[in-house]
Amino acid sequence: MTKNEQNRVVAWRLKILRQADDLPRGVAQTCRHFGLSRKTFYKWRARHKTHGEAGLCNRPRIPHHSPGITPRPVVSKILYLRERYRFGPARVTSYLHRFHSMDVARSTVHRILIRYGMNRLPVNQKRRSTGRPWHRYEKPQPGHRLQVDVKSWKESLAPGNASTSSRPSTIARVSVCSKSTTSATRSQPSASWMRSSADFPSECS
Repeated sequence: MTKNEQNRVVAWRLKILRQADDLPRGVAQTCRHFGLSRKTFYKWRARHKTHGEAGLCNRPRIPHHSPGITPRPVVSKILYLRERYRFGPARVTSYLHRFHSMDVARSTVHRILIRYGMNRLPVNQKRRSTGRPWHRYEKPQPGHRLQVDVKSWKESLAPGNASTSSRPSTIARVSVCSKSTTSATRSQPSASWMRSSADFPSECS
């Protein structure tokens, strides 16, 4: 609330108190006219008698005692890590837990940074480079890194079949087949494709 708004609120409440003193049934008629409860009216009157016009100002709504508030040393460490190392809420929480044995939630760290206006870094503070340039994951041929993992549940759950490590790996078979198919041309089928197609019956070909 700005200073001008605060002055208007004080003038309006002072007008209500003065109007109640001028009327014969001032409190009842004034509260009914302004839509105000008598409890609020008597609260303003008591503050005006004790503190004058300053007592009619809006008071902060924060509690007088907060036992669960974050200690001041913890807040100082959070602000220092943010300003010095530009850590985010997650890294600040991990750092405090690892090196200072302080358990602070990420939401608490984020709320503290917002309270002090440090939730966003300045524009002139760019992100530090890691020294490793970013490279796009590309391969010369489609399916060069294709890998399929297939496991037969019927064979593995068969009685007396405790281990399947002696069997050849399905991944190895698919990998070998993939390499052989990518090395061959489109016009001429590879040897592995001819061997795999020979296993099917003639009706399916």
